[in-house]
Formats: sequence, C-alpha cells, structure tokens
Amino acid sequence: MAPFANRITRLFGIDYPIVQAGMVWASGWKLASAVSNAGGLGLIGSGSMTPDVLEEHIRRCRSATSRPFGVNIPLIHRDVEQQINVVISHKVKIVFTSAGNPMAWTSVLKKEGLTVVHVVGSTTFAQKAEEAGCDAIVAEGFEAGGHNGREETTTLILTPSVCRNVKIPVISAGGIATGRQMLATMILGAEGVQIGSRFVASFEASSNERFKRAVVDAKEGDTMLTLKQLVPVRVMKNGFFKKVQAAEYRGAQTEELRQLLGKGRARLGMFEGDLDEGELEIGQSSVLINEVLPASAIVAQVWNEFLDALSEPLNNM
Repeated sequence: MAPFANRITRLFGIDYPIVQAGMVWASGWKLASAVSNAGGLGLIGSGSMTPDVLEEHIRRCRSATSRPFGVNIPLIHRDVEQQINVVISHKVKIVFTSAGNPMAWTSVLKKEGLTVVHVVGSTTFAQKAEEAGCDAIVAEGFEAGGHNGREETTTLILTPSVCRNVKIPVISAGGIATGRQMLATMILGAEGVQIGSRFVASFEASSNERFKRAVVDAKEGDTMLTLKQLVPVRVMKNGFFKKVQAAEYRGAQTEELRQLLGKGRARLGMFEGDLDEGELEIGQSSVLINEVLPASAIVAQVWNEFLDALSEPLNNM
C-alpha cells in the first residue's frame, strides 16, 4: 500500500491517516505497536493503567516498533499528573488527551515538544482545544463506544461542524469501522479517522476473547448510551445495563447509580470477560464487525476499501 500525504500523516509521521483509539482494557502495547507497524498511529490507552504499568507499556511498545506511537490520557484520571510525567520522561512524542479541559495540560506538553491532540464531542470544545494550542482535534460523535458527549451529536453532524469552525486538522471518530465510512468523513472535511471498536476485535487487543466474540456477534440496537447522570457511556446491553436502566427509570439519584456502578465494572466485563455483570464499552460500529483479525489486516482492509470507494463513480449519477 502506497503512503498517503496530508496534514495528519505529516503531523504524526505515519503512512495512512488511521488512528487506533486509546481504549481502556483493550489498547496496550501489543495493539499500539501492531497498528503503528502497519502504517497507522497506534495509541496506548492509559485509562486503565497506573503510572508504573503505563511506563512498562511504553517500554515494550518502543521495543516492538520503530514507528511513531502515542499515549491517550484521560484528564479525569486520578494519576493524570504522574502519567503526564511518565510520558514526558520517556520522551513519547504524541499525546491524545480526553475527558477533561485541554487548557489544563496542553501548554505543559507543548513546552516539552510533544504533539498534542484533544478528543471532543462538541464544536465548542473543539474551539477551546484550538485555543489551548492543540495540534489537532478528534471530533468524536455519539456513535462511539465508551465515554461520550452529553449532547448526543452524531459523527455526520459533528465532523463538518468542527471542520467549519477550527483551522487545525480534524480527525473524525465515532461509529467508524470501514473504509467507506472513512471516505465519508473525509468528504465532510476530516483529514483522518480514529477507530476504536474495530480494533477491539483484533488479535492484539488485550480485551477478553469472550468480549471480542460478543462484539463480532452484536446486532443493531445492541448498544446504548447510559449513566448520563454520571459520565455518559455507550455500552452493550446486558444484565448490568438492565440494572442501570431500571434504576434510571425509577428516578435513581447520582449516588445510587454510583454505588451500582461500583469499582472495576469495566475491567470485569472487557478484560475478565464477564458478559453479564461487566460494563461492556463498545460503539455502534460493532454491527459492522464480523470477525477478529490481526491489527495489520484491519489497517489494510480499511485503507484498501477507502481507496476502492474513492475510485468508484457515484451511483445513479
């Protein structure tokens, strides 16, 4: 596959404008290095990691690839300052921040010479990220798995709105699993895509095999945004989801929902494979995923489908 050049590939030093999302319990060093070796940008998802664990994943990723890779850091993480220090001390060149105010850490990271990208769910926050000095933005629509925007703006709306209102490059995310979807977002103004759920169902993802199989078997309507009183999150419907839904329907307050969520629900579901009581974070694009593949095959499949779609004439024109 021939390399492709635009602002995103030049910014990261990659061959294809395909970014693997930094997902909790799925995106460790094995997945990040595999995606980077395939020509995309792999991200280590630090959301489920202590600083020591993150440090080990960075070391292993660096030994497994000579290509650029990055770290995704949720700014609401209890160890965010320590994680920032780990990234700086190990000279990671690219950081994606999410779930927080980009003003908090962007200037610190930029002073150390890092490339900084912030994930947003609204045009307002995209503009704030640009003002904070970010190099690019991930515009993540309502279809995405995991933690999500309260506004419920879809990728089809969010992508062109953000592109219209900022000057820095935009990476589209949320419900994207195929090359045709990638082309659609780039026609809308994006210069790359961030893909999460498709990479959950990869050989290298650290997610549990039972969870991967559930993703492959998912049908339309099997995911829903929930826990909007706490932090909105898109999950697969299961026993835990039904308990949350029943509590919300009867008007449960924040504290009751927090107790129901408890600790370790995401680990229980996605990493340990409890498909009934665990929190199974996954996006709507799961309906488009039919098999577990190597990460390199996923990158090739998405890119080749993008090129094929790009060369096809519009139907019925």
